[in-house]
Amino acid sequence: MARYRFHATNGYECVFDAQGKDIRVPDRLVRRADEVAQAVMSSLADREDWSEWHVTVHDLSGRRVLVRPFV
Repeated sequence: MARYRFHATNGYECVFDAQGKDIRVPDRLVRRADEVAQAVMSSLADREDWSEWHVTVHDLSGRRVLVRPFV
């Protein structure tokens, strides 16, 4: 099992994931990234345009392993 951090950004603003999430199966990274995107959209409900936002997934060494646009 590995721990990953899921940060959301539009290039100007960022929602950092300081704790991260343990993921056993790497195929589940996409599903978790989508969950993070939904949570950010809910918490910043006053926004209308999410086209520039994406979730970047990093392992604990800081290496980027996935970039997923908001859906």
